[in-house]
Amino acid sequence: MNTIADTGFLVALLEIHDAHHAWAVDVAEQVTWPTLTCESVLSETSFHLRSSRLPLMLLRDGMIRLGFDLAEHLECLRDLAERYADRKPDLADLCLVRMSELHPRHTIVTVDEDFRVYRRNKREAIPLLCPPKKK
Repeated sequence: MNTIADTGFLVALLEIHDAHHAWAVDVAEQVTWPTLTCESVLSETSFHLRSSRLPLMLLRDGMIRLGFDLAEHLECLRDLAERYADRKPDLADLCLVRMSELHPRHTIVTVDEDFRVYRRNKREAIPLLCPPKKK
């Protein structure tokens, strides 16, 4: 499965004590590597892990690949930020929505419920892989 990795997935995969760690490990076995992501996700992941060592190792080892140039898509990101202003999306989320438009056969792997609301190309649901909802 071709994927775009969000912060929550990467943190869960790399942090054994994360609530979604087991789910992330199971997903990692289904993913076609490398998974795409953006620099903003790597920055957030490093922040949550309190270290950039592991995210940079994933990049170096070819497990993740940067698939986005923010400067090239600035106008689209600005439009998305305006469209979803009520949700106060962070930059990483906006980049991933745009990446989903650029890579329509990729599934976003996330723990973030906001992606159920976001739409690519204004109306199209984004293919998602999320942890199962707890009962």
